[in-house]
Amino acid sequence: MTTTVPPTATLAARAVDASKIYGSGETAVRALDEIAVDFGRAQYTAIMGPSGSGKSTLLHCLAGLDRLTGGKVFLGDLDISTLSEKELTKVRRDRIGFVFQTYNLIPTLTALENITLPAALAGRSEEQQWVDQIIDTVRLRDRLSHRPSELSGGQQQRVAVARALASRPEVIFADEPTGNLDSRASGEILDFMRRAVTEFHQTIVMVTHDPKAASYADRVVFLADGRIVDELREPNPDAILDKMRELGD
Repeated sequence: MTTTVPPTATLAARAVDASKIYGSGETAVRALDEIAVDFGRAQYTAIMGPSGSGKSTLLHCLAGLDRLTGGKVFLGDLDISTLSEKELTKVRRDRIGFVFQTYNLIPTLTALENITLPAALAGRSEEQQWVDQIIDTVRLRDRLSHRPSELSGGQQQRVAVARALASRPEVIFADEPTGNLDSRASGEILDFMRRAVTEFHQTIVMVTHDPKAASYADRVVFLADGRIVDELREPNPDAILDKMRELGD
């Protein structure tokens, strides 16, 4: 099944006949099976599916963290499938934001230093007004001098989301961003990610197993056995849960 955004939308990312095979011969595992999917700019898309469906593999290939076995992945008009590792590293640094379940903060740096780290590594300075807006939106103003060990899990993830947004990436890829958080902290992160799309016109592609988390998205794409099998637009938790039950998770 091919799932696409409306033809009037500008695409932030897309996969074309994307395949990923691990191993070879009789033990080969086809994690992605010729997937074609588009992601529009300023849209929030959730990717869901049963365990082993290929959702994290798809996210990692879209983000340039893993290589396809066949097919292509585009960031805007750039075919990242053809890039060298050096070129890919630069694209990930300059054009892509990441949010992971494990926060991935540098323990010796303060919250502010973690937020501005990608820009520092790239040798550029972020626009202070934009950084201030992000900091105030995630309510971290009074925690900027604290190191990760002095922050709660929810606060650490807010730092991670702020870091992803600070460089104004073309796409933010989020892999189970609320997986380690309680319901209150999860709600805060999801509210902010929703605002990032609605107010700041960011593009977010998020893998999640949680129907409530997915309901914050504009659409949900469902995978099973390495293929896209359905999607929902303007999803609600009940409709998402019904679809997941159909898929056997």
